[in-house]
Amino acid sequence: MDQLNVKEQQEFQQIVEQKQMKDFMRLYSNLVSRCFEDCVNDFTSANLTSKESSCISKCSEKFLKHSERVGQRFQEQKYVLSSSLTPTRKLN
Repeated sequence: MDQLNVKEQQEFQQIVEQKQMKDFMRLYSNLVSRCFEDCVNDFTSANLTSKESSCISKCSEKFLKHSERVGQRFQEQKYVLSSSLTPTRKLN
């Protein structure tokens, strides 16, 4: 990234931010769909029952913890991969 001029760095940063926003929106959409399908099953009222509300809270917490853990595992694997490639690059 040091080789990019200021304008290119700004464009790159904008692309990264757009991707992060898209990823966040996908995560949020998946969370809403999953928890709604699993927890809401009484459509006789416009309001959530206490049971549904509790289920949604637990579901969303579990979903977010899972997503966070998956992200951590990807970071760990990325670190392991980059560590294993570093000596090879030095030889070339």
